[in-house]
Amino acid sequence: MRPKVMWHLLRRYMASRLHSLRMGGYLFSGSHAPQLSPALMRALGQKCPNLQRLCLHVADLTMVPITSLPRTLRTLELHSCEISMAWLLQRQDPSVLPLLECIVLDRVPAFRDEHLQGLTRFRALRSLVLGGTYRVTETGLDAALQELNYLQRLEVLGCTLSADSTLLAISRHLRGVRKVRLTVRGLSAPGLAVLEGMPALESLCLQGPLVTPEMPSPAEILSSCLAMPKLRVLELQGLGWEGQEAERVLCEGLPHCMVIVRACPKESMDWWM
Repeated sequence: MRPKVMWHLLRRYMASRLHSLRMGGYLFSGSHAPQLSPALMRALGQKCPNLQRLCLHVADLTMVPITSLPRTLRTLELHSCEISMAWLLQRQDPSVLPLLECIVLDRVPAFRDEHLQGLTRFRALRSLVLGGTYRVTETGLDAALQELNYLQRLEVLGCTLSADSTLLAISRHLRGVRKVRLTVRGLSAPGLAVLEGMPALESLCLQGPLVTPEMPSPAEILSSCLAMPKLRVLELQGLGWEGQEAERVLCEGLPHCMVIVRACPKESMDWWM
């Protein structure tokens, strides 16, 4: 949808009834393609005072400061978007997205440690999803989680971080986390064991593809999960264990848990799916 059409919808139809909006940009359409503007984002906030969820796909946000986004947002998703280095500065400003509870950063190539540290301004943030943010380092994640120790959900998928280092940072800083999902790259049995005794962890998802010989065996996963007192959901995705002996061992050994063993869903390349 071109911005001109979006302006028309804002003036004529969109109002207080709008709670969720998914928009696609023209990031890969050349320098002369129409782009989202700060004025459009501010108008969206003014015309739609109850907007709580905004999903932006393939959008160039380098000229759209985060301060222009509707301050009523509780969920912000960026998929294949470009952002500037200044997009998330660490400078505290309580008027910027004060209600934001969930942020999804999926294939945002410019996102790096400095941006991750900038998320600490959002004191209402409880859910963080990092997907393919390959510039984030293990040191950067550990430093940010020290400040984001109030997170209840963390997903780290398709990044260059090892699973062991991610779990170590989680065990050190996110004692109240309830849901963890991560790619199994670099996962070992001792690395998984650091989650043992986590007091609030209710859901754990380990996502393939299986690419490491250090991957814990089903028996080792079972042993660690039995030491997680609140665990109620264990999901193993894309490990090739569906219908195998591993699935039986985990289902029988964790009768108090919902054990889900399945293949990875095929990802659509269409942003509107």
